[in-house]
Amino acid sequence: MRSDGRQPDQLRPVRFLTDVSIHAEGSCIVEFGNTRIFCTASVEDRVPRWLKGSGKGWVTAEYRMLPRATDTRGRREGDKLKGRTSEIQRLIGRSLRAVIDLEKLGETLITIDCDVLQADGGTRTASVNGGYVALAIACRKLVAAGRIAENPLRDHVAAVSVGIVDGEALLDLPYVEDAAADVDMNVVMSGSGELIEIQGTGEECTFTRAQLNALLDHAETGCAALVDFQNAALDG
Repeated sequence: MRSDGRQPDQLRPVRFLTDVSIHAEGSCIVEFGNTRIFCTASVEDRVPRWLKGSGKGWVTAEYRMLPRATDTRGRREGDKLKGRTSEIQRLIGRSLRAVIDLEKLGETLITIDCDVLQADGGTRTASVNGGYVALAIACRKLVAAGRIAENPLRDHVAAVSVGIVDGEALLDLPYVEDAAADVDMNVVMSGSGELIEIQGTGEECTFTRAQLNALLDHAETGCAALVDFQNAALDG
């Protein structure tokens, strides 16, 4: 039995609070257990230089951890980002671009900002989920305002952490499990169940193909449930 009483393939309590910003075109606070992230989608009528004249838009992401998101205060990051921060925001951007038609977006830039209010494991995967909901809200508003002809989103995107702790495959690890994991993995999937990205490594150990399959099975279960949570939030 896990420390919080969950089954191995069970998510923490998940909640999306939508339209929490009066300024951003799309926004939500996403909660995975004690992890809480503020996600916004900001729309601009411009694109990066390399896309000017192409007729295509772009979706990018920025990720930051607030100083007291963890049990001790961390330093604010300036323009020079930590390697982990850069890696996470690139993951978020790639994940969201995998499910959007950039031509239907037109020459529009959407920036997804994910600010970690409180961290207890799984901040990068929670950011992907919250970022998607914020993006979906912004895209709906663009269509409603007549700024684009149709919704450019082709599918949902969901992400979840999995890992092996004491020889057992577990879904959605809080910090106490993540810190003790022999294998740590993040999985991003589309709403149709296709893989977008897998980030996994053995922490001073190896793992078998059977263990990998167990982790991916848990991730598939978790991502399918997360798409249902996203739909409920967007339709609520």
